[in-house]
Amino acid sequence: MESRQLSRAEALACTDCRHACHVMLYSDTKSQLFGKIPIRHIVLMQMRFDGLLGFPGGLVDPSQETLEAGLTRELLEEMGVAVPVSEEDHVESRFAPPISAAPSHLITHFYVKKMEEEQIKELEKASASTAVDHGLEVMGMVRVPLYTAKRGGGLSFFLSHSFIGNARSQLINSLLRLHLVTSRELQKALRNSLKMHAQSAQDLKAALALTEA
Repeated sequence: MESRQLSRAEALACTDCRHACHVMLYSDTKSQLFGKIPIRHIVLMQMRFDGLLGFPGGLVDPSQETLEAGLTRELLEEMGVAVPVSEEDHVESRFAPPISAAPSHLITHFYVKKMEEEQIKELEKASASTAVDHGLEVMGMVRVPLYTAKRGGGLSFFLSHSFIGNARSQLINSLLRLHLVTSRELQKALRNSLKMHAQSAQDLKAALALTEA
C-alpha cells in the first residue's frame, strides 16, 4: 500500500525526519530480444545488498546538501557516474511504509530522468567496473523487462519479486504516467504476478517442511 504523499516543501520542513532520494533512469531503444521481441524502453533498477529490488540512490541530509546534490553523490557511489539530477526531475515525496507498528520517519523523494540509450549503456558498464558500492550495497543494475515472453516471462516475473519501500508503486506509476506500457499490459502482468506469489507461498511452505522433517 502506498504511503502518504507530501509536497516538496512539507517534506523539507520535517527536520526530525530522515530523507532518502532515488531516481528512475530510462531511455528509448529500438533493440529487440532474440531479434523479434521489441524491448521499447530501458528502465534501470538495482538489486540491493538485502536481496530487494529498488532504484539507485540513498540517504541525504538536507541540512548539509540539496536533495539533488545528495542524489548525484549517491549515484556516483552506486553507479560510478555522477549523473546530474535537477529539481525538475522530481516526481513525488512520500513517507516510506512503516516496517513495524510505529510510524515511519523516513521520507523518500523520487525522481525520473530520461537519458540517451548510449548514456544508459555507459552507466551499466560503470556500475559494474568503477562504482565503489558494487558488490557491497549494490549487487548490480538490472533492466526492467517491459515485454511478455512465452509462459508469462518478462514483466510478470519481474513484478513478482520483492521490492524495497515504495519502489514497486513508484515503478508502476512511472510506467503508466510515461506511457512506457499500456494499462492493459500492466494489468495482465500484475494478475500473473499474483498467481506466481500464490505458487511461491506453496513452494516456501514445502521447503520449510523439509527443514522441519
